[in-house]
Amino acid sequence: MFDQIVRYIIRVASDPFTVLIQLVLIGLVVWWAMRFLEGTRGERLFKGAVLLLVVVYVFIRLLPSGGGWERLDFLYGRFLFFAFLGFVVVFQPELRRALMQLGQTRLFRGQTGRVERLVTELSNSAAYLSRNKIGALVALERQVGLGALVETGVPIDAQVTAELLNTIFYPGSTLHDMGVVIQENRISAAGVQFPLAESGATDRSLGSRHRAALGLSEESDAVVMVVSEETGRVSLAYDGQLSVGVPVDGLAAVLEALLLPRQPAPPAPVPAPQEFTSREGAD
Repeated sequence: MFDQIVRYIIRVASDPFTVLIQLVLIGLVVWWAMRFLEGTRGERLFKGAVLLLVVVYVFIRLLPSGGGWERLDFLYGRFLFFAFLGFVVVFQPELRRALMQLGQTRLFRGQTGRVERLVTELSNSAAYLSRNKIGALVALERQVGLGALVETGVPIDAQVTAELLNTIFYPGSTLHDMGVVIQENRISAAGVQFPLAESGATDRSLGSRHRAALGLSEESDAVVMVVSEETGRVSLAYDGQLSVGVPVDGLAAVLEALLLPRQPAPPAPVPAPQEFTSREGAD
């Protein structure tokens, strides 16, 4: 085995440039996969599978030639084939999401157009919910992944439409009390429990929905929209701050400014109004 290691090092040293390029390409693929799976259950499974394949590959390559070890090399080739099939089956949801993201890149559709459509649907939904005083809580993922949070809710994976959001939050529905998470311009899950902000760090007149929105904005860079069930007011939480009473007709402009990096910065958050009633505590 020592002679095999020496021969391998000599072979690598004979063409280091090619080996370096190969290692960089492999590293980029692994890095992209880890970033894509960050915060999901598939992340740990992927790490374990990669570690196993690397260890087995190194072990097979370092075995001395001859001596009957060819059978292990043959079995390893078959093992890789079945491992690939298992990879496709186990990571089917992640692969489907990756292909969807590939189809939604700027090569096929502009980022601005997708965000504008998303903002339009959210604004229409907020107008309906506010007018009918229906409570709502919606989180929009930005750079920090919300995969771990999504797994606590009910998977949906549907296109964002005002009608769907209104149905989810309609009083009496199973999922109306919790939050909705939007990733890659799609509704990933509903019935999601958001982390609550510390009660001492928020206005006492703010209820659980506003505290949940503020709590998530403190732990991530997500933009969270809240509709009060008692007053119908629309609020936005982002960067650990809460803007209460955002005008419905100006909501689209603020959301676009937050979701599109090249847009002007949104207006500074305003403090929570003092005229909340005691009934507002449920929100």
